[in-house]
Amino acid sequence: MSATPVIAVLGLGEAGGHFARDLVTSGATVRGYDPRVVAPPGVHPADTAAQACHGAALVLSVNSAAAALDALSQGLPGCAPGIVWAELNTAAPAVKEAVQRAAGDAAVVADVAIMAPVPPRGLGTPMSVSGPGADRFAAIMGPLGTPVEVLEGPVGLAATRKLLRSIFYKGMAAAAVEALAAARAADLEEWLSGNIADELTRADAATLDRLVTGSRRHAVRRTHEMQAAAELLDGLGVPARVARASRDWLRDLA
Repeated sequence: MSATPVIAVLGLGEAGGHFARDLVTSGATVRGYDPRVVAPPGVHPADTAAQACHGAALVLSVNSAAAALDALSQGLPGCAPGIVWAELNTAAPAVKEAVQRAAGDAAVVADVAIMAPVPPRGLGTPMSVSGPGADRFAAIMGPLGTPVEVLEGPVGLAATRKLLRSIFYKGMAAAAVEALAAARAADLEEWLSGNIADELTRADAATLDRLVTGSRRHAVRRTHEMQAAAELLDGLGVPARVARASRDWLRDLA
């Protein structure tokens, strides 16, 4: 690898913009393309995705799941044969696999999962990567300051890990948002906020087992409890999306 690798960044929004700026600081030559965002200082702006990819050793596709295949089709004509195409978009494994099929032999695809919020860490955000381009992605990004975990497996494995984790973390966040909205409507937000904070502080390695075991053991009673909670939210004028989903899961467990 060159001491000053050339890296293309397609998508210069929040995540892509942070990565591009930090890559420049780390000594890489960065070519960026985003039709809606001005390139950060130090990034060489390109008029097209193909132009950004010309001469690059690595492409970071940081767009959206819906734009993943379009980004590939627009950028690939400017790529050297065998370039590492890093698919960083948060997408289902099937989307990552579709990118790999569309790339064919023209690029070596790396399925990259960003495992924490990008701000404020930027390039220091931990990433997991799988697929045929995983080792080469790590060899380029690791020395530039990115903590990279290489997973032995196909494209789609890193995406699967990230989304499984997201079900818990984003689901927990949604439950907190819904509960606090209801508490606000009931003039009990300060009390519930403190209660939730105390529960999170006390959580330990045995908490998960208690949550799963307790849900199965007391599924019938908790089904009725969450139905009552949903009715409470109805009365407070708060959509009971999480409460009713919890009720349905408990009903299935029962």
